[in-house]
Amino acid sequence: MDIDTDAWFAVLAAARAHDRPGGPALERAAEAGRLRIPSLHSRAVPVALPAPGGATGYAGVALLRLHDTAENAGNAFLDTLTVHPARRGRGVGRALWETVRGRLAAEGRTSVSTLVERGGAGERFAVARGAECALPLVAYVQDVRTAPTPATGVPLPPGYRFATWSGVVPDEHAAAHARAHDAMQDAPTGDLDDQHDPWDTERIRAAAQVVLDRGGVLLTVAVLAEADGAVAGYTEIVLPTPDSVQAVQYDTVVVPAHRGRGLGRAVKLRMLEYLRAQRPDVREIETTVADENTPMRAVNAALGYRAERTLGLYQVRL
Repeated sequence: MDIDTDAWFAVLAAARAHDRPGGPALERAAEAGRLRIPSLHSRAVPVALPAPGGATGYAGVALLRLHDTAENAGNAFLDTLTVHPARRGRGVGRALWETVRGRLAAEGRTSVSTLVERGGAGERFAVARGAECALPLVAYVQDVRTAPTPATGVPLPPGYRFATWSGVVPDEHAAAHARAHDAMQDAPTGDLDDQHDPWDTERIRAAAQVVLDRGGVLLTVAVLAEADGAVAGYTEIVLPTPDSVQAVQYDTVVVPAHRGRGLGRAVKLRMLEYLRAQRPDVREIETTVADENTPMRAVNAALGYRAERTLGLYQVRL
Protein backbone atom coordinates (compact mmCIF):
# COMPACT_ATOMS: atom_id res chain seq x y z
CA MET A 1 0.00 0.00 0.00
CA ASP A 2 1.06 3.61 -0.54
CA ILE A 3 2.16 5.14 2.75
CA ASP A 4 2.09 8.82 3.68
CA THR A 5 5.39 9.15 5.51
CA ASP A 6 4.36 12.31 7.36
CA ALA A 7 1.13 10.72 8.59
CA TRP A 8 3.03 7.57 9.56
CA PHE A 9 5.58 9.54 11.55
CA ALA A 10 2.85 11.62 13.23
CA VAL A 11 1.43 8.45 14.81
CA LEU A 12 4.83 7.25 16.05
CA ALA A 13 5.88 10.68 17.34
CA ALA A 14 2.60 11.23 19.20
CA ALA A 15 2.83 7.77 20.77
CA ARG A 16 6.44 8.32 21.87
CA ALA A 17 5.62 11.67 23.46
CA HIS A 18 2.63 10.14 25.26
CA ASP A 19 4.23 6.88 26.36
CA ARG A 20 7.75 8.09 27.18
CA PRO A 21 7.49 11.74 28.21
CA GLY A 22 10.90 13.20 28.82
CA GLY A 23 12.55 10.53 26.68
CA PRO A 24 14.37 11.21 23.42
CA ALA A 25 12.11 12.37 20.60
CA LEU A 26 11.85 10.32 17.45
CA GLU A 27 13.61 11.62 14.35
CA ARG A 28 11.55 11.80 11.18
CA ALA A 29 14.51 11.04 8.91
CA ALA A 30 15.32 7.89 10.87
CA GLU A 31 11.75 6.61 10.82
CA ALA A 32 11.41 7.40 7.13
CA GLY A 33 14.57 5.42 6.49
CA ARG A 34 13.27 2.40 8.40
CA LEU A 35 10.02 2.58 6.46
CA ARG A 36 11.72 2.94 3.09
CA ILE A 37 14.65 0.51 3.46
CA PRO A 38 13.90 -3.00 4.76
CA SER A 39 16.17 -4.76 7.21
CA LEU A 40 18.69 -7.15 5.71
CA HIS A 41 17.20 -10.42 4.43
CA SER A 42 13.62 -9.33 4.96
CA ARG A 43 10.60 -7.89 3.17
CA ALA A 44 8.76 -4.97 4.75
CA VAL A 45 4.95 -4.96 4.92
CA PRO A 46 3.55 -1.61 6.14
CA VAL A 47 -0.04 -1.38 7.36
CA ALA A 48 -1.87 1.88 8.09
CA LEU A 49 -5.46 2.45 9.21
CA PRO A 50 -6.91 5.83 8.16
CA ALA A 51 -8.31 8.08 10.83
CA PRO A 52 -12.13 7.73 10.95
CA GLY A 53 -14.74 10.25 9.91
CA GLY A 54 -12.74 11.78 7.12
CA ALA A 55 -10.06 13.10 9.47
CA THR A 56 -6.57 13.43 8.07
CA GLY A 57 -3.74 11.10 9.01
CA TYR A 58 -3.69 7.58 10.40
CA ALA A 59 -5.33 6.10 13.47
CA GLY A 60 -2.59 3.47 13.76
CA VAL A 61 0.28 1.87 11.90
CA ALA A 62 2.12 -1.45 11.85
CA LEU A 63 5.32 -2.59 10.15
CA LEU A 64 5.91 -6.29 9.60
CA ARG A 65 9.28 -7.75 8.60
CA LEU A 66 9.09 -11.06 6.76
CA HIS A 67 12.40 -12.91 6.97
CA ASP A 68 13.48 -14.31 3.61
CA THR A 69 16.37 -16.62 4.43
CA ALA A 70 16.04 -20.39 4.33
CA GLU A 71 16.89 -20.62 8.03
CA ASN A 72 14.01 -18.33 9.04
CA ALA A 73 11.48 -18.70 6.24
CA GLY A 74 8.76 -19.52 8.77
CA ASN A 75 9.39 -16.53 11.03
CA ALA A 76 8.65 -12.82 11.04
CA PHE A 77 9.24 -9.76 13.21
CA LEU A 78 6.61 -7.14 14.03
CA ASP A 79 8.72 -3.99 14.01
CA THR A 80 5.91 -1.81 15.31
CA LEU A 81 2.18 -1.84 16.02
CA THR A 82 1.30 1.62 17.23
CA VAL A 83 -2.02 3.39 17.79
CA HIS A 84 -2.25 7.17 17.95
CA PRO A 85 -2.96 8.15 21.59
CA ALA A 86 -6.12 9.99 20.54
CA ARG A 87 -7.49 6.81 18.90
CA ARG A 88 -6.78 4.25 21.60
CA GLY A 89 -9.50 2.12 23.15
CA ARG A 90 -11.49 1.98 19.91
CA GLY A 91 -10.32 -1.30 18.41
CA VAL A 92 -7.59 0.15 16.19
CA GLY A 93 -4.91 -2.10 17.66
CA ARG A 94 -7.07 -5.19 17.18
CA ALA A 95 -7.77 -4.22 13.56
CA LEU A 96 -4.07 -3.74 12.88
CA TRP A 97 -3.25 -7.11 14.43
CA GLU A 98 -5.91 -8.92 12.42
CA THR A 99 -4.49 -7.43 9.22
CA VAL A 100 -0.98 -8.45 10.23
CA ARG A 101 -2.11 -11.93 11.23
CA GLY A 102 -3.85 -12.36 7.89
CA ARG A 103 -0.67 -11.49 6.04
CA LEU A 104 1.33 -13.90 8.19
CA ALA A 105 -1.12 -16.69 7.39
CA ALA A 106 -1.02 -15.89 3.68
CA GLU A 107 2.78 -16.07 3.78
CA GLY A 108 2.75 -19.40 5.63
CA ARG A 109 4.58 -18.01 8.68
CA THR A 110 4.50 -20.08 11.84
CA SER A 111 5.71 -17.50 14.37
CA VAL A 112 6.14 -13.76 14.81
CA SER A 113 8.10 -11.92 17.48
CA THR A 114 8.07 -8.33 18.67
CA LEU A 115 9.79 -6.13 21.26
CA VAL A 116 7.57 -4.70 24.00
CA GLU A 117 7.99 -3.06 27.38
CA ARG A 118 7.27 -5.47 30.19
CA GLY A 119 4.51 -4.43 32.59
CA GLY A 120 2.94 -1.99 30.15
CA ALA A 121 -0.02 -1.82 27.80
CA GLY A 122 2.03 -3.31 24.96
CA GLU A 123 2.71 -6.42 27.01
CA ARG A 124 -0.96 -6.80 27.94
CA PHE A 125 -1.97 -6.44 24.30
CA ALA A 126 0.60 -9.02 23.16
CA VAL A 127 -0.26 -11.56 25.88
CA ALA A 128 -3.97 -11.25 25.05
CA ARG A 129 -3.10 -12.39 21.53
CA GLY A 130 -1.21 -15.45 22.67
CA ALA A 131 2.29 -14.01 22.91
CA GLU A 132 4.79 -15.34 25.44
CA CYS A 133 8.01 -13.70 26.59
CA ALA A 134 10.72 -15.64 24.77
CA LEU A 135 13.67 -13.49 25.86
CA PRO A 136 13.60 -11.01 28.78
CA LEU A 137 15.76 -7.92 28.20
CA VAL A 138 16.72 -4.70 29.94
CA ALA A 139 17.38 -1.39 28.17
CA TYR A 140 20.44 0.42 29.54
CA VAL A 141 21.69 3.94 28.89
CA GLN A 142 25.21 5.31 29.22
CA ASP A 143 25.93 9.05 29.52
CA VAL A 144 28.73 9.62 27.02
CA ARG A 145 29.64 12.98 28.54
CA THR A 146 30.40 11.64 32.01
CA ALA A 147 31.56 8.08 31.30
CA PRO A 148 35.25 7.84 32.24
CA THR A 149 37.98 6.61 29.91
CA PRO A 150 41.69 6.12 30.76
CA ALA A 151 43.64 9.35 30.38
CA THR A 152 46.55 7.52 28.74
CA GLY A 153 44.47 5.47 26.31
CA VAL A 154 42.67 2.14 26.59
CA PRO A 155 45.09 -0.69 27.46
CA LEU A 156 45.09 -4.03 25.66
CA PRO A 157 46.83 -7.30 26.49
CA PRO A 158 50.05 -7.98 24.57
CA GLY A 159 49.46 -9.24 21.04
CA TYR A 160 46.38 -7.14 20.29
CA ARG A 161 45.70 -3.78 18.67
CA PHE A 162 42.66 -1.64 17.89
CA ALA A 163 41.16 -0.86 14.50
CA THR A 164 38.36 1.66 13.90
CA TRP A 165 36.23 2.51 10.90
CA SER A 166 33.06 4.31 9.89
CA GLY A 167 30.55 2.74 7.50
CA VAL A 168 31.25 -0.44 5.54
CA VAL A 169 34.14 -2.57 6.81
CA PRO A 170 37.44 -2.01 4.93
CA ASP A 171 38.40 -4.83 2.59
CA GLU A 172 41.42 -5.86 4.67
CA HIS A 173 39.20 -6.64 7.68
CA ALA A 174 36.05 -7.90 5.91
CA ALA A 175 36.61 -11.66 6.08
CA ALA A 176 37.87 -11.56 9.67
CA HIS A 177 34.97 -9.31 10.68
CA ALA A 178 32.49 -11.75 9.16
CA ARG A 179 34.00 -14.63 11.13
CA ALA A 180 33.75 -12.60 14.34
CA HIS A 181 30.10 -11.78 13.57
CA ASP A 182 29.42 -15.47 13.27
CA ALA A 183 30.54 -15.86 16.89
CA MET A 184 27.21 -14.21 17.83
CA GLN A 185 25.57 -17.59 17.35
CA ASP A 186 26.12 -18.30 21.05
CA ALA A 187 24.36 -15.09 22.13
CA PRO A 188 21.23 -15.68 24.25
CA THR A 189 18.09 -16.24 22.17
CA GLY A 190 15.77 -17.66 24.82
CA ASP A 191 12.81 -19.52 23.35
CA LEU A 192 12.73 -17.62 20.05
CA ASP A 193 12.18 -19.69 16.95
CA ASP A 194 14.69 -17.59 14.99
CA GLN A 195 17.67 -19.58 13.74
CA HIS A 196 21.23 -18.38 13.23
CA ASP A 197 21.88 -16.98 9.75
CA PRO A 198 25.55 -17.48 8.76
CA TRP A 199 27.63 -14.34 8.19
CA ASP A 200 29.99 -13.84 5.28
CA THR A 201 31.68 -10.79 3.78
CA GLU A 202 28.75 -10.07 1.47
CA ARG A 203 26.30 -10.05 4.35
CA ILE A 204 28.59 -7.90 6.50
CA ARG A 205 28.80 -5.26 3.80
CA ALA A 206 25.08 -5.43 3.01
CA ALA A 207 24.09 -4.99 6.67
CA ALA A 208 26.27 -1.89 6.96
CA GLN A 209 24.85 -0.52 3.73
CA VAL A 210 21.31 -0.74 5.11
CA VAL A 211 22.32 1.62 7.93
CA LEU A 212 23.90 4.03 5.46
CA ASP A 213 21.01 3.86 2.99
CA ARG A 214 18.60 4.75 5.79
CA GLY A 215 20.67 7.88 6.42
CA GLY A 216 22.44 6.63 9.53
CA VAL A 217 26.02 6.46 10.74
CA LEU A 218 27.77 3.21 11.67
CA LEU A 219 30.93 3.26 13.80
CA THR A 220 32.96 0.13 14.57
CA VAL A 221 35.83 -0.55 16.95
CA ALA A 222 37.58 -3.90 16.63
CA VAL A 223 40.38 -5.64 18.50
CA LEU A 224 42.75 -7.42 16.13
CA ALA A 225 45.09 -10.27 17.01
CA GLU A 226 48.48 -9.13 15.77
CA ALA A 227 49.61 -12.67 15.00
CA ASP A 228 47.11 -13.28 12.19
CA GLY A 229 44.90 -10.19 11.88
CA ALA A 230 41.84 -12.02 13.22
CA VAL A 231 39.06 -9.88 14.71
CA ALA A 232 39.11 -11.03 18.33
CA GLY A 233 36.26 -8.73 19.33
CA TYR A 234 34.33 -5.70 18.18
CA THR A 235 31.57 -3.28 19.08
CA GLU A 236 29.26 -1.29 16.81
CA ILE A 237 27.41 1.98 17.39
CA VAL A 238 24.68 3.37 15.13
CA LEU A 239 23.43 6.94 14.95
CA PRO A 240 19.99 6.87 13.30
CA THR A 241 20.86 10.19 11.61
CA PRO A 242 24.05 12.27 11.53
CA ASP A 243 22.34 14.73 13.92
CA SER A 244 21.24 12.14 16.50
CA VAL A 245 22.18 12.87 20.11
CA GLN A 246 21.39 9.32 21.23
CA ALA A 247 23.32 6.47 19.66
CA VAL A 248 22.20 2.85 19.59
CA GLN A 249 24.54 0.04 20.62
CA TYR A 250 24.47 -2.78 18.11
CA ASP A 251 26.61 -5.90 18.59
CA THR A 252 29.41 -6.25 21.09
CA VAL A 253 31.19 -9.55 20.54
CA VAL A 254 34.31 -11.28 21.81
CA VAL A 255 35.22 -14.41 19.86
CA PRO A 256 35.26 -17.46 22.19
CA ALA A 257 38.98 -18.17 21.74
CA HIS A 258 39.81 -14.66 23.00
CA ARG A 259 37.48 -14.39 25.97
CA GLY A 260 38.57 -13.86 29.55
CA ARG A 261 41.12 -11.15 28.67
CA GLY A 262 39.04 -8.00 29.19
CA LEU A 263 38.52 -7.36 25.48
CA GLY A 264 34.79 -6.65 25.81
CA ARG A 265 35.41 -3.83 28.26
CA ALA A 266 38.35 -2.58 26.18
CA VAL A 267 36.43 -2.25 22.91
CA LYS A 268 33.60 -0.39 24.62
CA LEU A 269 36.02 2.01 26.29
CA ARG A 270 37.77 2.61 22.98
CA MET A 271 34.39 3.22 21.35
CA LEU A 272 33.70 6.00 23.85
CA GLU A 273 36.92 7.70 22.74
CA TYR A 274 36.14 7.16 19.06
CA LEU A 275 32.54 8.34 19.39
CA ARG A 276 33.53 11.50 21.22
CA ALA A 277 36.06 12.31 18.53
CA GLN A 278 33.81 11.50 15.57
CA ARG A 279 30.44 12.70 16.91
CA PRO A 280 30.98 15.08 19.84
CA ASP A 281 27.28 16.04 20.07
CA VAL A 282 26.16 12.53 21.04
CA ARG A 283 25.01 12.48 24.67
CA GLU A 284 23.86 8.91 25.27
CA ILE A 285 24.24 5.33 24.12
CA GLU A 286 21.26 3.01 24.52
CA THR A 287 21.65 -0.76 24.50
CA THR A 288 19.56 -3.81 25.30
CA VAL A 289 20.99 -6.85 27.06
CA ALA A 290 19.35 -10.20 27.71
CA ASP A 291 18.75 -10.96 31.38
CA GLU A 292 20.77 -14.16 31.00
CA ASN A 293 23.79 -12.43 29.43
CA THR A 294 25.64 -12.06 32.73
CA PRO A 295 29.09 -11.20 31.26
CA MET A 296 27.80 -8.25 29.20
CA ARG A 297 25.65 -7.00 32.06
CA ALA A 298 28.78 -6.96 34.24
CA VAL A 299 30.75 -5.05 31.59
CA ASN A 300 27.99 -2.46 31.22
CA ALA A 301 27.67 -2.03 34.98
CA ALA A 302 31.41 -1.39 35.26
CA LEU A 303 31.15 1.27 32.53
CA GLY A 304 28.34 3.16 34.21
CA TYR A 305 25.32 2.06 32.21
CA ARG A 306 22.04 2.56 34.08
CA ALA A 307 18.96 0.37 33.67
CA GLU A 308 16.09 2.33 32.11
CA ARG A 309 13.31 -0.07 31.06
CA THR A 310 12.49 -3.76 31.25
CA LEU A 311 11.72 -5.18 27.82
CA GLY A 312 11.03 -8.55 26.29
CA LEU A 313 11.01 -10.23 22.93
CA TYR A 314 7.52 -11.73 22.83
CA GLN A 315 6.58 -14.43 20.37
CA VAL A 316 3.30 -15.70 19.00
CA ARG A 317 3.28 -19.16 17.46
CA LEU A 318 0.62 -19.25 14.79
